[in-house]
Amino acid sequence: MEQPIRIAATSTALPQHEITRDDVKRYFGSTFDIDERRLNAMMAIVDGAQVRRRFFIHPVDYIIEPRPLATLTREYREHSIALGLQVAEGALQKAGIAPSDVDLLITTSCTGFMIPSLDAHLINRMGFRPDVRRLPITELGCAAGAAALGRSADFVRAYPNGTALVVAVELPSLTFQRRDLSQANLISTILFGDGAAAAVVTGRPGRGPRILEVASHLLPDTIDAMGFDLQGDGFHIILSKEVPQLIRSRIKQILCTALARRGLTTADVSAFVLHPGGRALLQAIEEEIGLTEADTQPSWHVLRECGNQSSASVLFVLDEWLRTRDVPAGAYGMLAAFGPGFSAETALLQWD
Repeated sequence: MEQPIRIAATSTALPQHEITRDDVKRYFGSTFDIDERRLNAMMAIVDGAQVRRRFFIHPVDYIIEPRPLATLTREYREHSIALGLQVAEGALQKAGIAPSDVDLLITTSCTGFMIPSLDAHLINRMGFRPDVRRLPITELGCAAGAAALGRSADFVRAYPNGTALVVAVELPSLTFQRRDLSQANLISTILFGDGAAAAVVTGRPGRGPRILEVASHLLPDTIDAMGFDLQGDGFHIILSKEVPQLIRSRIKQILCTALARRGLTTADVSAFVLHPGGRALLQAIEEEIGLTEADTQPSWHVLRECGNQSSASVLFVLDEWLRTRDVPAGAYGMLAAFGPGFSAETALLQWD
């Protein structure tokens, strides 16, 4: 009999400072040195982006002012540890698992940098075993949350009855660049928000969706589509306008290939747990798979209420499905996130 690998619990956290769509419109023209024609075009994008509000670790008046990279790094360390602790403790408590029972700790983040990595700080502060295995993932971008679930499932499959904890912390507000007038930077200013999420993956008996299959897919010749360029003043985003089309051209093949391993098709999937990278991305997936906004409502909810939180986003969507949706026992779910490379990470789930 196949070893059950379950998502026993999820947890999310948002920082305290809220910025609304109206705040963005009020600050945009005074923050960026762009002409009226371009400003009007950006206001239309703000209205159409479907991001109603986001949350930041600092007030917006502080965020928009340039700061040295050393300051940004210090702020990243302070706030990533605080948010990481909050979601790690929350997920373990909900799962009824002590830190000392965790065998693998995976942390994901692409919006800051520190050595020792976040997992070492959590181990020292939370009482994990000294021999807990560690895997910090720093360069998979928005796909990292899904990839971390996949590596957790691989670990539990190799070590039955093992337990893995995934902690994703992203602080995109620290990558804000006031003097960068590229379209990619202006768009990212509208989309991204700070947040953290965690998930417990275990082979222990209990309840929670089972992870049946995981897969990775790298699209060839797309390496320049998405990423960060680290310069003297911090991170500068790389975000091609072709990203939604890249996903549109491959998403059906990626999902169908993953499902075919279990003899399934997209028609067999009841829960689509999709990374809310943006309006155009979600709409492209819906059109290619034949879904409606009702089918992907948790992804739209996270996009509207939190923005794109990079690697944490798909875990926010998973948490939304687990908390608010009554998925029948035995129903299948497909979790998917997309990131630099250009890549996709997927996990086939089954509710119990």
